[in-house]
Amino acid sequence: MCSIFQITCDGALFNRCLDCFLGKAAYIRNLQDNLVALETELGRLIAAKNDVMMRVVNAERQQMRRLDGVQVWVSRVDSVKTGADELITDGSEEIGKLCVGGYCSKNCRKLRHVKTLIAEGVFEAVATEVVPERAPEPVADKRPTEPTIVGLQSQLEQVWRCLVEESVGIIGLYGMGGVGKTTLLTHINNKFLESPTNFDCVIWVVVSKDLRLEKIQEDIGKKIGLSDDSWKNKSFEEKAVDILPRLGEKRFVLLLDDLWERVDLTEVGVPLPSAQNTTSKVVFTTRSIGVCGSMRARPVKVACLSEKQAWELFRENVGEETLESDHEIVELAQTVAKECDGLPLALITIGRAMAYRKTAEEWSHAIDVLRTSASEFAGLGEKVYRLLKFSYDSLQNDTVRSCFLYCCLYPEDYGILKWDLIDCWFGEGFFGESDRSGAENQGYDILDTLVRACLLEAVEDGEVKMHDVIRDMAIWITCEIEKEKRNFLVRAGAGLKEAPDVKGWENVRRLSLMQNQIETVSEVPTCPHLLTLFLDFNQELEMIADGFFQLMPSLKVLKMSNCGQRRLKLPVGMSVLGSSLELLDISCTGITELPEELKKLVNLKCLNLRWTGALIRIPRQLISKFSRLRVLRMFAIGYDRFHEAPEDSVLFGGGEVLIQELLGLKYLEVLELSLGSYHALQILLSSNKLKSCIRSLCLEFAGDTASIIDATAFADLNYLNELNIYSGFELEELKIDYTEIVRKRREPFVFRNLHRVTIHSCQKLKDLTFLVFAPNLKSVQLLDCYAMEEIISVGKFAETPEMMGHISPFENLQMLDLEDLPHLKSIFWKPLPFTHLKEMAVSGCDQLEKLPLDSNSAKERKFVIRGEEDWWNRLQWEDEATQIAFRSCFQPYS
Repeated sequence: MCSIFQITCDGALFNRCLDCFLGKAAYIRNLQDNLVALETELGRLIAAKNDVMMRVVNAERQQMRRLDGVQVWVSRVDSVKTGADELITDGSEEIGKLCVGGYCSKNCRKLRHVKTLIAEGVFEAVATEVVPERAPEPVADKRPTEPTIVGLQSQLEQVWRCLVEESVGIIGLYGMGGVGKTTLLTHINNKFLESPTNFDCVIWVVVSKDLRLEKIQEDIGKKIGLSDDSWKNKSFEEKAVDILPRLGEKRFVLLLDDLWERVDLTEVGVPLPSAQNTTSKVVFTTRSIGVCGSMRARPVKVACLSEKQAWELFRENVGEETLESDHEIVELAQTVAKECDGLPLALITIGRAMAYRKTAEEWSHAIDVLRTSASEFAGLGEKVYRLLKFSYDSLQNDTVRSCFLYCCLYPEDYGILKWDLIDCWFGEGFFGESDRSGAENQGYDILDTLVRACLLEAVEDGEVKMHDVIRDMAIWITCEIEKEKRNFLVRAGAGLKEAPDVKGWENVRRLSLMQNQIETVSEVPTCPHLLTLFLDFNQELEMIADGFFQLMPSLKVLKMSNCGQRRLKLPVGMSVLGSSLELLDISCTGITELPEELKKLVNLKCLNLRWTGALIRIPRQLISKFSRLRVLRMFAIGYDRFHEAPEDSVLFGGGEVLIQELLGLKYLEVLELSLGSYHALQILLSSNKLKSCIRSLCLEFAGDTASIIDATAFADLNYLNELNIYSGFELEELKIDYTEIVRKRREPFVFRNLHRVTIHSCQKLKDLTFLVFAPNLKSVQLLDCYAMEEIISVGKFAETPEMMGHISPFENLQMLDLEDLPHLKSIFWKPLPFTHLKEMAVSGCDQLEKLPLDSNSAKERKFVIRGEEDWWNRLQWEDEATQIAFRSCFQPYS
């Protein structure tokens, strides 16, 4: 069976179908050719893309970035390639589909679209010129540093606030070598890459000791695009002219590492920050706070680490694996860390040297080396001491360098009294032929220089301290660097039971055996070059061999303070030092008499007998034989024992004979004196010569009947620093004519230099009102004054009421000690600020029911208040706020 199918159409439709069929047939015949052409064009496009990308990569290596148009074009090429690859891969399948029934296939349209995109892509490749533009430079160049900054975070935050928030133009980071100043500056530099700011550029310049302004210009020029050959050939002045407008257009931060002296930045071409120019900042590091002053910078001290921070840094460098390898190592490691005294450079150097030392024996040996010969410890000499030595080398002259090295004779952590140190320098002859007054001024200036250079630390008033690592460096200099010239032997604080073998003393110039447990010195050493001998603080020392000094022809300074507390006896034969010895210090000893043979010490310039309480026999005509004496310290000698002085002692009669001998000392400039009678005091005050010398005065009136002393007379003691009054059993008043003072003087402060006052066992004395005229008092100690009712009496100002509103005593007071004053009711009649007070101690003052405090007294700082707990609980307060403010200050006596 079959069927007949018939199509009927008109001519137009037929013609259109025919055209389509014939066109499609032609397209199918050419499809293979089109695919070949497509593949060829695609290859050309990929080659063009590769050429473009090569140019882009080369440009980016030159700190340029690709234009956005180039990036768009590259993305379109990648898209075109993906589609074309699919079509070429599936070409044979598409040809099979393109039959009469499939002439409308979507793949036909895709092919035409691909060819169009290829054409557009080729046009883009030809039409788009690859013009990279220079990428914006980072604000700062990242500098390598440790990721953590143990102990420096607070300083980093402080400096950052100054840079981005406050109107501080110049900041000086100062501190001793190795403390972490450069590390801190590096973290400040890198922080500009992490935290957005308004600054355009951060410029880092290493200045160092060998200052070259040209180098500073070169480093600045590199950062601001002035570094081609033509600019390098310009003169210094021309470069400054070029730098000035460039930096003037920018908000910049200039970081200067390691300044040793003032740098004139305007000379370099740097516009200085000022009140008018707040768009720029300068931060520098230095070892001298003096440089901060000369640069008019806000100083920020970079201090050594606390014990906790030091341990954190040390264990970080040792490593936990080592610390956990032996149960004894942690405790030993903490001891090693303490030897570094918080100095980061030493902590890092020693910590890394001890990494992987995993036995307790190795750590114990390290402690021994650090305590006896630290320079032999691995890395300390080369890495630490040589870095610190730059500060030593930069000191002005050999005198200052000698004064610095002298400080290493004292033990670790020792508070060195400034005046005591200057006495030694004076005795050594460091100041030439200058008088003591000139030497004192020069000495304090040198101490200030050493503190500003961070080679000494200012601690308590009147004291300096040498950092342990700085001290080790100084000993290293004397032993390794300048051993032929300096010849130091330092065994201070070494725990010695006996003196080192004297055979090792032969070439020594300066020897320190301070702070040991030496009991006897029985050998006679040969020391032809010895200039200084320190035996201080050998408290058990009772015997020094007779003839000990006979082979020390050059000895100038002999210190034996705090030796032989029971009964020290000076050895026979000290007279051989007569032509050389210039300073003798036997203060704070149990010595009872001075031998006659000391008369031969005719070149003696300084004699220190302070606090020799058992000393009652000083032969007559002994003191007067010291014709070249400039400093005599006899403060608190024979106290409470003047009445025991024999007739052949200058102390007999309360010191009247002594005053007569002192009047004959032509060169005397500094005098600290103890007197045992009011009459002796009157003789002293009648001599303008002696009044000009007095620095400290101790009055022991146990056998005196004077009931009133005119304290106004003390006003003529212009340099009086210390006043002690003992056992004035009959003394009722230290009188002062307030009306006369006000009438004669523009301002009433007549005891400007008085710093310390002690009143002991003056049982009839009721007040110390004269102290209102001593504005610089730092210490007041009142003991066993049973009649004392007020320290400052309001009643004594009744005749001059206009003064009452202006008086504010104790502004500089640091220590107030009140013991056994059973009738004391008032310290002062109104609250006081006490801005410098550190401690107030009260004991046996049951009627003292109110302290001169209010809430304002605690604003500046808190201080310690010591006392019995029941006394504290009975105190009355100005108001509740005051009681709350001082509640945490109280520390009860145990």
